[in-house]
Amino acid sequence: MQIAILGGTGDIGEGLAVRFAADTTHPITIGSRDEAKAVERASAYESRLAERGIDRDIAGAANAAAAADADVVILAIPPHHVGDTVEALADADVLSDQVLVSPAVGMQGDGDGLHYRPPSIGSVSELVAARAPEEVSVAGAFHNLAADRLADLDTDLDLDTLVVADDEAVRETVLELANELEGIRALSAGPLANAAEVESVTPLVINIARYNDDLHDVGVRFH
Repeated sequence: MQIAILGGTGDIGEGLAVRFAADTTHPITIGSRDEAKAVERASAYESRLAERGIDRDIAGAANAAAAADADVVILAIPPHHVGDTVEALADADVLSDQVLVSPAVGMQGDGDGLHYRPPSIGSVSELVAARAPEEVSVAGAFHNLAADRLADLDTDLDLDTLVVADDEAVRETVLELANELEGIRALSAGPLANAAEVESVTPLVINIARYNDDLHDVGVRFH
């Protein structure tokens, strides 16, 4: 399964890229608005993996080219840009039967912490679905995973991530893909209508980490 990680040069994109490269055999392409930056970061990720004895080829490309060849497109893009990115991909006519996966969360910070600020449609995952062509399936996943922990391959993970998608087969595909990451357990949270509840966990987790010195990069496990 070909995986494209758009925004793969950012924090969460980096974490997902190196984990998928280290733990799976799926071909990985890093996407960016700047093709040269994507190629550079892909090479840097390869070098980090090689230092651990993991020989992996990671491609870099502009967003449209990365998405065009992918089966799964992870939109590791800030929430205020993700809708425009999806529309740009649609306008470039590169979206057909891919699965789009959104880990983005609308948040706003103040002196007290981070607060959930979803778009008017209800959630970022639903925003992506509204902007995507009808034939393209959308799922939400990886929202509450700490980017620092993902990117540090010396850190053992023991975390859950929740997956939402309207199409049950798509949900199962993303669940299976996420469960390939070592130390990650993916759980179904139902259709996209439940995405707001899933996304709102992220600012809660970040606030817990902020106010508890011994819980830096805290994650979630459900029992």
